[in-house]
Amino acid sequence: MKVQKTVGVTGGIGAGKSIICRIFHAMGYPVFYSDEVAKNIINSEPDVIKSITELFGSKAYEGGAYNRTFIAQQVFEDQNLLESLNQIVHPAVRQAFAQWKSEQDAPILFNEAAILFETGMHKNYDFMLLVTAPIEIRIQRVMERDQVSAEAVQKRMGKQWSDAKKMPLADFCIVNDDQTMLLPQVLDIIPKILE
Repeated sequence: MKVQKTVGVTGGIGAGKSIICRIFHAMGYPVFYSDEVAKNIINSEPDVIKSITELFGSKAYEGGAYNRTFIAQQVFEDQNLLESLNQIVHPAVRQAFAQWKSEQDAPILFNEAAILFETGMHKNYDFMLLVTAPIEIRIQRVMERDQVSAEAVQKRMGKQWSDAKKMPLADFCIVNDDQTMLLPQVLDIIPKILE
């Protein structure tokens, strides 16, 4: 049984975690995208659908599809509801990751997830990689990607830890500021993980 190193890849909204993970993937390293898996689970796992419906009522799913706008409005106003939703979804995602991990044979496995430090999940990885970018750039990226206002992006940012709070907990940091080259930073990290 070969030793596998697990690396949690995180960063604030708009930092560019996915771009970094696509580079790792292009280099041949498997990447588990937690947010995509969570969306799939929310729409397909009967137990999860049942629990979410019990928590939010019949408006949680409309026409068999997860009512993301409605849920987002509910949890935005109520931290307890958000935590309850996370307690339904996160264990299912962790289970999916464990299953996925058991099927991989690469020396390094990457897991992209938004709130690993905030939830304490960072302790489950061999290494943590933090992707950072200046706040102005992050706001611009998310405004363009999600077609939302700067104010809406800042509200979402307010739910996440600042980079300054995350940095002491990260083993590696990649700067994705549209100025600094990404590939040299990625290539610098791989041998350190494999040491």
